[in-house]
Amino acid sequence: MNGAITQRKSLSEVHASVDATNRRGWRKLLAFLGPAYLVSVGYMDPGNWATDIAGGSKFGYSLLWVLLMSNLMALLLQSLSARLGVVRQLDLAQASRTAYHPAVNLCLWILAEIAIAACDLAEVLGMAIGLKLLFGLPLIWGVTLTVLDTLLLLVLQSYGMRKIEAFIIALVAIIGLSFLMQMIWAKPVIGEVMHGFIPSIPSNEALYIAIGIIGATVMPHNLYLHSSLVQTRRYDTSERGIWSAIKYNLIDSTIALNAAFFVNSAILILAASTFFRAGYYEVSDIQDSYKFLAPLMGTDWASILFGVALVAAGQSSTITGTLAGQVVMEGYLNLRIAPWLRRLVTRLIAITPAYLVIIFFGEAKTGALLVLSQVILSLQLGFAVIPLIHFTSDKEKMGVFVIKPWMKVCAWVIAAVIVSLNVKLVIQEIEGWLHASGEYEWVIWIFVIPVSLATGALLCYIAFKPLLDLRRLEKNLLPHGTAVDLSVLLKPEYKKIAVTIDFSSVDSKTIQSAVAQGGPQASYILMHIVETAGAMWYGSEIADHEANEDAASLENYAAQLKLQGYRVETKVGYGNPRRTIPEIVNDYGADLLVMGAHGHHWAKDLVFGTTVDTVRHRVNIPVLIVR
Repeated sequence: MNGAITQRKSLSEVHASVDATNRRGWRKLLAFLGPAYLVSVGYMDPGNWATDIAGGSKFGYSLLWVLLMSNLMALLLQSLSARLGVVRQLDLAQASRTAYHPAVNLCLWILAEIAIAACDLAEVLGMAIGLKLLFGLPLIWGVTLTVLDTLLLLVLQSYGMRKIEAFIIALVAIIGLSFLMQMIWAKPVIGEVMHGFIPSIPSNEALYIAIGIIGATVMPHNLYLHSSLVQTRRYDTSERGIWSAIKYNLIDSTIALNAAFFVNSAILILAASTFFRAGYYEVSDIQDSYKFLAPLMGTDWASILFGVALVAAGQSSTITGTLAGQVVMEGYLNLRIAPWLRRLVTRLIAITPAYLVIIFFGEAKTGALLVLSQVILSLQLGFAVIPLIHFTSDKEKMGVFVIKPWMKVCAWVIAAVIVSLNVKLVIQEIEGWLHASGEYEWVIWIFVIPVSLATGALLCYIAFKPLLDLRRLEKNLLPHGTAVDLSVLLKPEYKKIAVTIDFSSVDSKTIQSAVAQGGPQASYILMHIVETAGAMWYGSEIADHEANEDAASLENYAAQLKLQGYRVETKVGYGNPRRTIPEIVNDYGADLLVMGAHGHHWAKDLVFGTTVDTVRHRVNIPVLIVR
């Protein structure tokens, strides 16, 4: 059976726990507001701070356009993620699990876990730095204390999804207010700020930071998380209801991500209007930012609010990181472990590099580690973005909710920009490592380069898999084989015959042809596939008017045949006929399938023809097509 039916619901403990049905106007909007705010905290976590501060202090306002571009990218991609969850009731990891080979899914899971670990590393360091700045706690102790926040999500989950969302929104408000006050004190020059939205890349170092900003803004684990969180709403599953859910989730995403854009812009503008203006071009560490803010802005509150916002950002993003990890593991592996254990494992993976850097290189290198974590996130983006575009562009699975051509073009342009920037960055970094490695150059050639090539090959496979599937189908349709001996011709005996019914004028000919092949001695199964939007996504759980009418009409046919002495049973299938018809035929153990061609006009005939071709390659019995 399809994985969407057999596997558990995404975040099953809070799935459909917020009722958004039977609400109107602003009450309905409020019911849908929330998921995007949990996603948005990932766009303003401490990793963003490091890249924004580095960009603002070294290049002034010139990288503001990268933030704007990243926000527009994020808005489109998060809307696609929400659409996938609303329409198919699958998160991105679950959809990948149903589409790719298990070996490919294992690789994608590992890459997604690396992205989550990189994100968690930023949260660990951010929280620890915030505690040090506010309370003077040594960084190594702050990193250790972050393990304890594994309990926070467990406490919040016991109060329900709305309480988690309220807690996150409160933290986002604290971050926003803190930076609003700092913007007022910094007094940036508006003309220079506006000039920063003109695209430019001053140097290779600026490219490195720009890619880090993209990785920090458009975060891969948020695409997994958003497609799951939208399923916490219970809404009308009719076509109109699904369109309404898509609309309200878009509003939710727009509000939340614009708030994140304000915070990120405020951090970069703050760094540009204080450090860059004062000639402090090498301020990339959060600790240095905290230390310099008060004297440059003339008030101790600037540093205090900076530290408070940093702790709030780290604490809020740690919750969403936990949920994203749960979504990825359960979706790719269909494996569920205790939430506290999942969180503890993720946190231990994150604090290990933090410990190593602090112990062996000192606290001064944590800023560089934060920027590196965001570049790692950016490198993982293609592996989440490309499948998401494929899934939401698939008309067969998305039906009327498939994305528009202009959205598809924009999404692929975004994917191309991300992948091309990452390829340039990887080549640039490997060349730098080869130049600096000296006698250890062989390590790069044996380990780094093969892994990079294998990763690139995997990305190409994911990008071109639909074309490969289409080519394979066309190859299967080519005539092949040789002539055989016809000296002995025996009439085939069919004992179990499957017949597809479409409730059209061709049904009588289809049934006549079937009974002509098997006669009264054979047994028959009459099947009809319900293809409504609800049936496509909810399968046999749907109970709409059309499905009930189809079942009754099928029983009518069966009753007429039974009166004539034929042994007949019926079966109603749901969803995609290319998949469901072979399942019913194989379960029944039929030795002949009779299908009717329905005389469609050219467009529908092409669609039906594709269905026939797919079905006949998925069953190992003769298929009779009746016109």
